[in-house]
Amino acid sequence: MPEFDSDFGFDESFKRDNRNLKDKIEECKEILDSGTIYGYIDKIEEVIQSCLENELNNEGLFLVNGLIEISPYNSEYWIRKGLFLNGLGRFEEAIDCYDKSLSLNPGDSEALVDRAISEENVGLFNNAKDSLLAALNTDPNNEDALYSLGILHQRNEAFEEAVRFFNKVIEFSPNYSEAYYELGYCYENLADNTNALISYDRFLEFDPYNPNGWYNRAIILSKMQNYEQALNSYDLAVSLKDDFPSAWFNRGNILTELGRFKDALESFKKAYELDKYDEETCFNIGNLYEELGDLNNAVKYYTEAIKINDEYYEAFLARGYCFDATGKFQLALKDFNKAITLTQDNAEAWYAKADLEYSLGRLKESVESYVRALKLSPKNYDVWYTLAETYLELGDWLNALAAFDECSKLKTDDAKSIYEKAKINFILSRTEEALACLKLAFKLDPSYQDEFENEYPEIKSSKLFKKLLGEN
Repeated sequence: MPEFDSDFGFDESFKRDNRNLKDKIEECKEILDSGTIYGYIDKIEEVIQSCLENELNNEGLFLVNGLIEISPYNSEYWIRKGLFLNGLGRFEEAIDCYDKSLSLNPGDSEALVDRAISEENVGLFNNAKDSLLAALNTDPNNEDALYSLGILHQRNEAFEEAVRFFNKVIEFSPNYSEAYYELGYCYENLADNTNALISYDRFLEFDPYNPNGWYNRAIILSKMQNYEQALNSYDLAVSLKDDFPSAWFNRGNILTELGRFKDALESFKKAYELDKYDEETCFNIGNLYEELGDLNNAVKYYTEAIKINDEYYEAFLARGYCFDATGKFQLALKDFNKAITLTQDNAEAWYAKADLEYSLGRLKESVESYVRALKLSPKNYDVWYTLAETYLELGDWLNALAAFDECSKLKTDDAKSIYEKAKINFILSRTEEALACLKLAFKLDPSYQDEFENEYPEIKSSKLFKKLLGEN
């Protein structure tokens, strides 16, 4: 290792524009190893600061240890060491460094704020709060302490308290941009979308090239159903950060909401390109292909979703519908059964299975599945009506009548189910009940009178029927 003296030209090398930080760090290391540190302390401190700003924690830790060796009572050096250790996840050691700094400079608000961050990282929330309050006791207007108290409350989901601290930060330091960002997050969690939007807009005034700011702004606009504005914000987010899968994903959702399915498909595919392990993205691509009538590609992406998560029952259900639509009934039945196995409390899966069994002519099995669906969703009119029709085909008149009764209870103005009840009552020779149902059905929907006359021409001329209609 060469010896260094004033002829080494350290000052000149620092001024060269093409010198990168790594080179400067290596030069500092050589100076430390050479033992000629005293003439270069200011420059080493500059490099340490650059290490902090660029998160070069190992390199910065090495350099600051070198300064501590020659100046162990410099409280600032111990703070810097604590920051590097915190960045490396060595939080307990960082706390020891802050304690050392405070022993040298009691009440130092910077050391107290930084210690609080490490204390929070190891779950010592009360200690962190005490450190921050101590910093405020020394410096009541310390915006970093106020900001950290806001973060502490935010992470504990005490959003109203967090808002109070972030607003204090802005009161003392109106240009503290990070406080506006966190305010937006807190207001969002408090369902105060108006103030959340104002906060994110204010943050973006300070940092207009921040993709996360535009992303969060888009989420708020989406919640406010301002879809076009939300889309514009997502566009800005992905233009600033192309590798932003969640922004591409949410952008796809907005485009879907706007009915722009092909554009949405491209957006979801970009998200999938960036994150191959997100089953929900695959599922949404499958949904769009299904919406566009491309069932083969829909099946392909539902299958990809299942490969990623073999317990994704919605994907089994959706793929089953596609198989059903393309005549692959056994595959569809297999998927519906799998969906049911994965979630016993899903009425839609039982309903889909029942419909398929009905299509395959397995009427008794379909009845059992419809009944299972109704146990889970007893107020589902469509299932009751389909069950009633299935009972009709089986010739089970009483159960069909009971099912149509349930339809009538769910939709009191439903002429269709009341008309079917009339027909069954005629079959059961319950003429009075049948006529009462007919009269109500005709009142609710006069078109059923023509349908009845076409179906039962022999009854049309009967005296009872004419009496029903008020004819002489």
